[in-house]
Amino acid sequence: MRLSRRALLAASTVAVAAQPALRARAQAAQTIRIGCLTDMSGPYKDLAGPGAVAAANQAVEEFGAAGKGLKVEVLVADHLNKPDVGTTIARQWFDRDGVDVLVEVANSGVALAVAGVAKEKNKVYLNSGAATSDLTAAACNANTIHWAYDTYMLAKSTGGAMVKAGGDSWFFVTADYAFGKALQRDTTSFVTAENGKVVGSVTYPFPGTSDFSSYLLQAQSSGAKVLGLANAGTDTINTIKQAKEFGLKMQLAGLLLFITDVHSLGLDVAQGIALTDSFYWDMNDRARAFSNRFSPRAGGARPTMVQAGVYSSTLHYLKTVMDMGPAEARKDGAATVARMKAIPTDDDCFGPGSIRIDGRKIHPSYLWEVKTPAESKGAWDYYKPVATTPADQAFRPLDKGGCPLVKA
Repeated sequence: MRLSRRALLAASTVAVAAQPALRARAQAAQTIRIGCLTDMSGPYKDLAGPGAVAAANQAVEEFGAAGKGLKVEVLVADHLNKPDVGTTIARQWFDRDGVDVLVEVANSGVALAVAGVAKEKNKVYLNSGAATSDLTAAACNANTIHWAYDTYMLAKSTGGAMVKAGGDSWFFVTADYAFGKALQRDTTSFVTAENGKVVGSVTYPFPGTSDFSSYLLQAQSSGAKVLGLANAGTDTINTIKQAKEFGLKMQLAGLLLFITDVHSLGLDVAQGIALTDSFYWDMNDRARAFSNRFSPRAGGARPTMVQAGVYSSTLHYLKTVMDMGPAEARKDGAATVARMKAIPTDDDCFGPGSIRIDGRKIHPSYLWEVKTPAESKGAWDYYKPVATTPADQAFRPLDKGGCPLVKA
């Protein structure tokens, strides 16, 4: 197929200058290539996009690859939120360009497809942006790790908490692809488990929808107390803005809301919304230190949990490469992922953690509430803590996902 020029962006290189293709292949044995496949132009651009690229580059530089004798290149491409584009790029990177590991992705449909390519080519895929919990369930494989968050975690933390607080009837507005469907499915399970009920839902075409008025009218007429937003990025922003404009008399549940979304909305609009996030720039000293190093790379923006996940996963991968030796790490992606699972994780974004056999990265999740303008002390001071779900409870139990890597 013919790709648009946006789909294949120029390579961003760290630790070595860009080399001609033949010379690069000749040096392949001593060079690690990281492919950051993300949304550079669509609804997830702000929560992932250039910030995810900056996070990958930051991890390489702070790891000190050059000082350890390791050459690392970071390549960048835009998947345009299309699985066929994502898989074409992944195959080209693996087959022609010597890429060893893919990071990010930020679209569940693309992620599920790319994970299959990584397995086929025996390479490494470190997902941070795609949310579907299916990546560690029936679709799991030995070459993929799911890093920052997933739909099960979001549903348990936000959905379960809101039902307990009285939001016992729900209506969903859902993006019509793998992510939205998984988020609605997982949230529904927690709502009903707490004796709540789902009175209705509507799906909308993704990508390309900007007018949510008809969906919001259906939600209002349902009589539900809670409007569950099973979407993300600019879709979530537009839904919330239009709900406020219509004076919607429902409690909004931002099932996947990012700090960049809150920044775009402003506290006047976003105040009071409950959300779940595994990373917040001001949550502790280590997170603040990382964020202060990241922000100059991102035009002053604070990192999202996707961008934090890219940094964290890239850093752990590089530690594993040095532990194994670059030649061994490049030889066998599944063996590299197995070694990553065996080594405890620890970084400024998520602190100490671990990776389960099903590829699920384990750390706490946090329920937050967006501050009022009066409570905020300045730009990006947007969240106040509500509850913490410990690491051993935040994600789906290992024996409940159906991952074929988990022995009965």
